[in-house]
Amino acid sequence: MKKRAVFLDRDGTLNDDVGYPGSYGRVSVFPYSFDAVRKINAAEMLAVVITNQSGVGRGYFSEDDLREIHRRMAEEFASRGARLDGFYFCPHYPLSADPLYRLDCVCRKPGPEMGLRAARDLDIDLGSSYMVGDKVEDVQFGRNIGAVPVLVLTGYGRESAKQLREEGRPPAHIGATLLEAVDWILEDAEGRAPGAGGGARSG
Repeated sequence: MKKRAVFLDRDGTLNDDVGYPGSYGRVSVFPYSFDAVRKINAAEMLAVVITNQSGVGRGYFSEDDLREIHRRMAEEFASRGARLDGFYFCPHYPLSADPLYRLDCVCRKPGPEMGLRAARDLDIDLGSSYMVGDKVEDVQFGRNIGAVPVLVLTGYGRESAKQLREEGRPPAHIGATLLEAVDWILEDAEGRAPGAGGGARSG
């Protein structure tokens, strides 16, 4: 049986967005994020980080640096009894000086590739899953993979909410924080038909 997941943006959602942190010492996880991920784990849903990291393509840090940040982050969450089930990142930047990263790629959010890859790797039912982030690109990514899009007001969330409202394409829910968003997700998931994605709830 395929698994449900909550896809999580990183900067601005799980942790403060300080702009291209190249080491874990510069990453400040929001205190409530640990509780939010514990709740996802308890609901037997996967917690999967999906993040654009153009700092690699811009030359600010390497992919190895980024993997070390994610290793340390997973370690810190585990020490708080919270499990992050996977990290997927896009390192590309179209104006990169390095031809390896100078790509107009399909993996950068809102493109669906990171979600599709996670679904293959982790046997995820995308239509029964959720995406939480603070940017318009996160909401669109959720829609592009067939998941339920949820916006948080941390990071760039307030500006994103205004833009989405003006464009007439609001997310399924707006939460003040990741914890509030997860509380809504767990309640919503109880009444949503399997594979319904952004569609109607059952009952």
